[in-house]
Amino acid sequence: MKYLHTMVRVTDLDRSLDFYCNKLGLTEIRRAESEKGRFTLVFLSAPGDESAAVELTYNWDPEVYTGGRNFGHLAYEVDDIYAICRRLMDSGVTINRPPRDGRMAFIRSPDNISIELLQKGGARSPEEPWTSMPNTGVW
Repeated sequence: MKYLHTMVRVTDLDRSLDFYCNKLGLTEIRRAESEKGRFTLVFLSAPGDESAAVELTYNWDPEVYTGGRNFGHLAYEVDDIYAICRRLMDSGVTINRPPRDGRMAFIRSPDNISIELLQKGGARSPEEPWTSMPNTGVW
């Protein structure tokens, strides 16, 4: 058995691609459009790791999706949790659960999908401003 991908429905493909690619740093690895099915699929992965993909599913006809938190979360291992959280904050992303412990943080996509960021190789030493930063919203 081999893990292939996780599918997430999105309501605004451009906004979602900006978040996942430009802000989070994922790379588009393939795309498929279906005129008949009226949807677009975009597969993304962390650079250098195409074995674990996220499939963004964009249905061309508007639908209301609820319960994004019920999905659970996506998780990515990162080289420097403080640097990525700083980059995300500087680009306007709310850090819902800051990396106070130097190991774990949570953010949310434009469609309220929780994304967990985990420090590669174990926790870093606690640092400000993260140590004293409160949680914001839900994660």
